[in-house]
Amino acid sequence: MAIRCPAVAIARQILDGFDDYREEFRKITNLGRERFEKAQWQEIQDASAARIQLYKIRVNLAREALLSEYGEDVLLNIECWPQIKKSYIGQIDLRLDDELSETWFNSIFNSLFSHDLITDDCMFVHSTRSALSEHDAPMQIRTYRPHGDLAAALRQISEDYRFAVPYADQERDLQRLEKQLRANLPDWVCKDPELCIELYSSRLYRNKGAYLVGRIFTQDEQWPLVIPVLNREGQGVRMDAAIIDEAEVSIIFSFTRSYFMVRVAYPAEFISFLQRILPRKHISELYTSIGFYKQGKTEFYRALIEHLETTDDKFIMAPGVRGMVMTVFTLPGFNTVFKIIKDRFSPSKTVDRATVIDRYRMVKYVDRVGRLADTQEFADLRFPISKFEPECLEELLDVAPATVEVHGDEVLIRHCWTERRMTPLNIYLETANEQQIHEALEDYGLAIKQLAAANIFPSDMLLKNFGVTRHGRVVFYDYDEISYLTEVNFRKIPEPRFPEDEMSAEPWYSVGPHDVFPEEFPRFLFTDIKLRKLFKEMHGDLFTAAYWQGLQDAIREGTVIDVFPYKRKGIE
Repeated sequence: MAIRCPAVAIARQILDGFDDYREEFRKITNLGRERFEKAQWQEIQDASAARIQLYKIRVNLAREALLSEYGEDVLLNIECWPQIKKSYIGQIDLRLDDELSETWFNSIFNSLFSHDLITDDCMFVHSTRSALSEHDAPMQIRTYRPHGDLAAALRQISEDYRFAVPYADQERDLQRLEKQLRANLPDWVCKDPELCIELYSSRLYRNKGAYLVGRIFTQDEQWPLVIPVLNREGQGVRMDAAIIDEAEVSIIFSFTRSYFMVRVAYPAEFISFLQRILPRKHISELYTSIGFYKQGKTEFYRALIEHLETTDDKFIMAPGVRGMVMTVFTLPGFNTVFKIIKDRFSPSKTVDRATVIDRYRMVKYVDRVGRLADTQEFADLRFPISKFEPECLEELLDVAPATVEVHGDEVLIRHCWTERRMTPLNIYLETANEQQIHEALEDYGLAIKQLAAANIFPSDMLLKNFGVTRHGRVVFYDYDEISYLTEVNFRKIPEPRFPEDEMSAEPWYSVGPHDVFPEEFPRFLFTDIKLRKLFKEMHGDLFTAAYWQGLQDAIREGTVIDVFPYKRKGIE
């Protein structure tokens, strides 16, 4: 007997669940301005974590409501889903967030079928939405035409984007912004009568900053423009800088930072605007950067499938020292690594699989302060076996047979994470010149300090666990031993009781499971004496227990540090 499939009603209920999610997402996001004005820094971090958790919570609620209403006989009948999808397409046709609603549909489908039966007949492997042209819709932008008077245009911007908190020194801010623009733009640009400034109407909020985002352009050229605004508690707000360098703006939207809070009525339109000012950023990164990380994941997957279908690229093992917990492979022409948990860990590792998963997920919710690579978690990825170099597939099957399986002409990856591919710091230093070595070591120490101040302790701080981005920034990417700084017990090595103690192969003092002795770091981190000496000159305070204990005290007192995603050299 055929099962009746109420496709229209099911599609409607799926969409209602999406609307509930979007409403909660907006509520969290739209309080960004109020939190910034009230300097509620801890609340900002809590809201960021809550917004990330929201998607999974709402998908689970929607799934359970569907099962309660229609039962497994209907919902797990795969023959129903082409009809449900067809009805859903009609219901989302006039929406301004239709691409997000497609991804929501995919999430509901996958939650029911455990990522099995993935086809375009039943879900949106490929989008049915047409690509947005920059001329398709009126942008939510404000336009300023200086007509030779840049100071007046900047003044108008400062008035249009005022906060409830007054400026600490508006005149000084305007002078600083104008000076920076004139110093960094070609001389003729500021005099060009056709010069135009566009800014997105909504401010973007993240951590302790608000950001005005847009571009400066003439008929022939354009530059991105970001104006960070800081709330100096009790002193007023400050327009801190005018940033027009594409590399610096790219870093502000980096995969190593928390997601922005921004009021966006038409997500695709805003992404199109960001793509115009950051053409090297993939659409997946841009969606993720404004909190739609599931949409970012969808766009990433589509780009990956297209790359595999249109190139001869094959998976290989990622270069670098083989991990003791994770095995890592990559596509040479696709700027991503795929990380899989091994079935068996090195004997020196005390963590288990569940702990590793927990720590990788933890990174999603913490303030990454520009020093932790964002990850995307995938289940049940399927690739043609022909897309693997034989040596790569052989190694994956050898070290992770519980996760990697071959079924006919397909390779099934039951669980993995993806991360941006970077050059491992140890490999980078092998070919770097003297200046590059100095800069990389300086940034390596700064990365450790900024993570620590954000209550993150990398634990395994070996050079091989840090990468160098295309912008030359040092980023931590190996999370199997990561922990909160406040969970660690930093100790100074006790003085030897007897001369024989120093000669003993075993410590003469007790060592607890959370004890760390920073005095041991130099020998642990650097086998190269020259690098060890140079790093100690730069960041010798990292080798003292007192330094780490001081940070722990500040964190326990509720201090939220300033970590700026742009260069502030020369800013008073």
